[in-house]
Amino acid sequence: MTVRLAPLILAALLAISATAKDKKKSVLPEDVLRAQTARVVIDPEAGEPLNQPNANAMARDNVEKALMEWKRFRLVMDGEASDLVIVVRTGDGKMSRPTMRGGPIDQRPGVAQSTDSSIRIGMQQGQPPMGDPSTRPQDQGPHMGTEIGPSEDMFVVYRGSAADPLDSPPVWRYIKKDCLRPSPLVPAVEEFRKLIADAEKPKVPKNP
Repeated sequence: MTVRLAPLILAALLAISATAKDKKKSVLPEDVLRAQTARVVIDPEAGEPLNQPNANAMARDNVEKALMEWKRFRLVMDGEASDLVIVVRTGDGKMSRPTMRGGPIDQRPGVAQSTDSSIRIGMQQGQPPMGDPSTRPQDQGPHMGTEIGPSEDMFVVYRGSAADPLDSPPVWRYIKKDCLRPSPLVPAVEEFRKLIADAEKPKVPKNP
């Protein structure tokens, strides 16, 4: 178990997710509110469940399309610099499940996506730097294993400016069942959108 995975498991066990109470306490820093670019990656610690081998890739695609519709951030490809790194990971209601990890399962040399109002086409340029989270699944070939982690879908926002973003404290985390699936909107993206909208509302001075 990696050092970074342990706090996530503890968070899941303690049910520290974005509940209504948590959202009222959430405050986004100014640099996040000024962010213009974002990159969506699959959690390097996640494997693909054997009964749904494309679950995480589909979740990443769902989140990217929702961000395209929002038009708040410009999405960049793996390996490119970005203000934010958004990490996604699917859950199936179980803390432990058999998965396939490593190799090209979650890698993509390019992307072609379209929504009702946007089209995105891009190609990865060269190899991502070693500190980039998208390089981690390439470290070893495909292999099966048992994954232990949050039982529900996870959407985590990190600052992209850090040398190794995923080893830095997250800016915001949302963990909830099916929060990465469009129904028709992607709940995790909508919650992040509401959080930013609330943070940008003009502050009304209190009466003396």
